[in-house]
Amino acid sequence: MTEYVALLRGVNVGGITVRSADLRTLFVERGYADARTYLASGNVRFSADGDGRALKGDLERALAERFGYDAWIVLVTLAEMRAALDGFPFDATDDARQPYVVFCADAAVREELLASAEPSDEDPIAPGPGVVYWTPPKGASVDTAFAKQLAKPRWKAVTTTRNLRTVAKICA
Repeated sequence: MTEYVALLRGVNVGGITVRSADLRTLFVERGYADARTYLASGNVRFSADGDGRALKGDLERALAERFGYDAWIVLVTLAEMRAALDGFPFDATDDARQPYVVFCADAAVREELLASAEPSDEDPIAPGPGVVYWTPPKGASVDTAFAKQLAKPRWKAVTTTRNLRTVAKICA
């Protein structure tokens, strides 16, 4: 079995509420082992056999049916998430900045996102294994050039952002 992490996009914001207990129950009912949720932002760590694409499709359909919304997830292995955590290139202890990891559905999405961005010293980004690292100033994570790029509809179904502290909790 492979350990996976399903990162749900857009839950518990904008009127889409998914309780952690209900989310875990869905994964258990679908036959996924060791399902655990983390925080209230749509993070589920679980074990499963099978192809990641098939798992992703199954989970998105099940989420849409159960909770009544257009469900999108980025599915990564726990090993991939740990690699993303370990590769964070910025100072994660800088109290003036938010340490973010933008998970991408695949390498092509990551490359397209990087190509569309305009990195700067004020709004730094860096490529990582299957991710884009980002560390905007605190209080500006919706106002920077990269934040505005991420907010475009193009990225809605193929990226999701997590704080580095959340990634560390999931990986522990």
